[in-house]
Amino acid sequence: MEMKRRPAPVLCINDIKEEAAKVLEKSALDFFNSGSTDQITVHENSAAFGKYRIRPRVLRDVSDADTSVTVLGRKIAFPLGVSPAGIQAMAHPDGELATARACAARGVLMGVSSFANYSVEDIVQAGMEVGPVGHAMQLYTMKDRALQERIIKRAEAAGCVAVLITPIVPSLAFGFPMLERTTEQIREQTHDDGFVAFNSDAHSSAYDIPWLRAKTKMQIWIKGVLTAEDVLVAREYKVDGVIISNHGGRQLDGTPATIDVLQECVRAADGKIPVHIDGGFRSGLDIFKAVAMGAECCWIGRPVLWGLAYNGRQGVERTLDILYDEFNRVMQLSGCKNVSEITLASLGIVRQDGPLARL
Repeated sequence: MEMKRRPAPVLCINDIKEEAAKVLEKSALDFFNSGSTDQITVHENSAAFGKYRIRPRVLRDVSDADTSVTVLGRKIAFPLGVSPAGIQAMAHPDGELATARACAARGVLMGVSSFANYSVEDIVQAGMEVGPVGHAMQLYTMKDRALQERIIKRAEAAGCVAVLITPIVPSLAFGFPMLERTTEQIREQTHDDGFVAFNSDAHSSAYDIPWLRAKTKMQIWIKGVLTAEDVLVAREYKVDGVIISNHGGRQLDGTPATIDVLQECVRAADGKIPVHIDGGFRSGLDIFKAVAMGAECCWIGRPVLWGLAYNGRQGVERTLDILYDEFNRVMQLSGCKNVSEITLASLGIVRQDGPLARL
């Protein structure tokens, strides 16, 4: 009698990544996983977490530990959001619709990319059919201000609660309904021509933030901050928050890992505006470390794309379940009864001379 081999269990994010690699075409896999030029930043985003260590506490009652937090005015299951990654239909035909349903089912935030393959109306509706979820609309600074305003109005009318101002990360592969462009129109342009025609080089907080304030009541966040100086600018123009991000290492290679600049940015924020972070998160342990350093919420991109490729909505839900279970376990083993008890006292940093240093 021939024995049927059981599929290997999917127990961690790396397992999800390996399963995705089995089904994605090489071109899609390379597109999702690669960074710019030498790919230093995309590697260091994840590797940088390794030098930080947990300082666990014992003999503390964590039987009723609560992982929930309130972010963007929404109570979520734990401090996690799904980053606004574009062209998700390359991973699975349901694309952003599957991701929205998974986010709603697991109670986490979702960012909607301007390069989404589905409209913001359809994405938000897909999530709301499952349960309440907070959506944030990613927005680029465009030369076409009228188009930019239409995107803002559509996102707000659909129910998005925040707009994430983001430097351009162009891609010319699929149709993008939010940008009002078909696949055929996009393919008629070269990558560089499309970038130049679309993107505005005249980035200016003095102009862009007041312009947005006049156009929407949604919260305004800046995504792509890596320095204390830019956090101070964000405070000056009274934005609602910042997301520490190097765009997954897909733009300027050689920028620092986001976790390594988080403390600098949190100090600059000084409790006046919340600080979020994305880049390289591959476990609940990583999320715990970032929260301990002052991040209100962490965002993930590639793990969701891998989950989509692996098994659509169920694959994304499995990704979120893994991260939740790991975060909950680390929180309890560290003696934290709720997220507010996760502080720098929970962390140390590896030193070359041996002894673990306190943060």
